[in-house]
Amino acid sequence: MKRSLRLAWLTMLLCLLAAGAVQAAETSQAAENWTWIASDQKYGKFYAPAHVKTEASINGVATRISAWTKTVYSFGGAQETIANYGIEASIPDPRQLAYSLALVEVHPQTREIEYIQENFYSPDHKVIWSKVYETPRTVKEINSQAFDEDFYVVIVDTVFHHGEHDRQQAQDRWISLWQSTLPDGSTVNSMADTTTMRLTADNLVFWEWLETKDKAGNVVEVKFMKKALNAAQGTEKIIRGTVWTTAAGWQDMGPSLDGRYTAIPAGSAAEKGLVRLRAFIKGYQFWLNRYRTDSPSGRGATQGASPTARK
Repeated sequence: MKRSLRLAWLTMLLCLLAAGAVQAAETSQAAENWTWIASDQKYGKFYAPAHVKTEASINGVATRISAWTKTVYSFGGAQETIANYGIEASIPDPRQLAYSLALVEVHPQTREIEYIQENFYSPDHKVIWSKVYETPRTVKEINSQAFDEDFYVVIVDTVFHHGEHDRQQAQDRWISLWQSTLPDGSTVNSMADTTTMRLTADNLVFWEWLETKDKAGNVVEVKFMKKALNAAQGTEKIIRGTVWTTAAGWQDMGPSLDGRYTAIPAGSAAEKGLVRLRAFIKGYQFWLNRYRTDSPSGRGATQGASPTARK
């Protein structure tokens, strides 16, 4: 399925590039400049490896990386994107939106992506909507629910080659921390996303998926939380998160968070998760410290200018 989707999106991209008066030689060059990342029924994602550039570093470790990305849209993807951006007045017909280019910056130490500029194009390569984002810009943290995750991992890998993409695709990306059966027969399952794990001072920072099912096996609550764990002290806090219930849908947990650390009770199911994470910290030091600026592990970035719309 992935292979067929990839071929379909590459074919669509080449067709778009060949539209109008684009010559065969230019189309060939464009295909080399844009590298396919991932596709689904709505979106095809590409990036330009030759244009990934380190903009800032500390002790030789990149802290700010710029890159150009390309998103190709099916009709459904264009429709969804126009609605999400609230630009129906500028693009009333989703068939007008063929692809977009974005200049982004990523921050490996905090797993964040920042959009600097976006240009939306018609099938004949005309700009139909454009925006340069003013500072301070909105910064998005990359986790499993982020649309931008595919872009983030390949951009960071282009500079560091530490396996972000491999970890994203790994079968053991998610590790089970603990499970518990409650008196009413419902079950709670906690899983941690290893792609998001990093050590910051005394804390292990990561995203946790906490799922509750009733005794019939129906999901009744999900909590998706960014946590900081002090493994030595056995304490943790929720930095931010969202909670889903059948009654209310997704809601921000912000109002209920106080920012304080709480002790993980001895003998609890959660203590099993603490034991598992302590073992992970001990066994995966390189991964958890991979972009620390006080422990250089980065490699030089590829320098390059901005790609053009047709390339």
